[in-house]
Amino acid sequence: MIRLIGCGCRFAHREGIEIERPRGAGNYAFVFFRSRAEIRVDGRLEQAEPNSYILFSPSAPHAYRDLEKPFVNDWFHCEGEELDELLGQLDFPTDRLIRASDPSLVPRHMLELRRAERELGPYRDRIVDLELRGLFTKLGNALARRSVPARTDRYAEMLSRLRGELYGSPDARVSVEELAGRLNLSKSYFQHLYKELFGCSVLTDMIRGRVEYAQYLLGSTKRSVGEIGRLCGYDNETHFMRQFKQFAGMTPGAYRKSVR
Repeated sequence: MIRLIGCGCRFAHREGIEIERPRGAGNYAFVFFRSRAEIRVDGRLEQAEPNSYILFSPSAPHAYRDLEKPFVNDWFHCEGEELDELLGQLDFPTDRLIRASDPSLVPRHMLELRRAERELGPYRDRIVDLELRGLFTKLGNALARRSVPARTDRYAEMLSRLRGELYGSPDARVSVEELAGRLNLSKSYFQHLYKELFGCSVLTDMIRGRVEYAQYLLGSTKRSVGEIGRLCGYDNETHFMRQFKQFAGMTPGAYRKSVR
């Protein structure tokens, strides 16, 4: 099991901060920088920009200090033999500053980790273990993908936020042109950046979000297939059924029977 020693979510250091660990932390120390900072690890001096992170290995000499005030960061310390194994499986880099391809990923997990740390009950440690595994696995998966070009990285946070809105509002009837306009981009350039960052087209994501919502409604309500289609943004029931089968591999009726 991976054990959490301590964590901080959106910690604001009004007067700045200066950390010195000449012999390492004695455990794995993860830092997500929301403010600019200067880092020294194994004798290397680097500058951390906002939305970058680093996992310090237990015995690596390191230090970091603020380059702007207030200094804001997320952090946690953890340990465990199973963590060594997980990091090895993921080929997860330690003592290396990394720019987050999805700036919202770490903050989301940090909120959940903070809640898990305060959890009461017999399964608290297991919940913390799963949250830490989930974060490292998602970060490892992002690193395994090809490097995001600088032009995409510039829009990563806005595109990630927009993607979350699409999945959160599957019934929204919005065009690609409108989405591109929100970012002041041409339709073609917006589509190119979206696919470069997420590995699929924005239309595919929109349909996937609608189908996932339809699956939820089919399995948890008694609404008719036509009504569910309308709730998922479809005017035409036949069109809804065709796209549902394309993504789910079966018709809405067959899906409802399978989950019940």
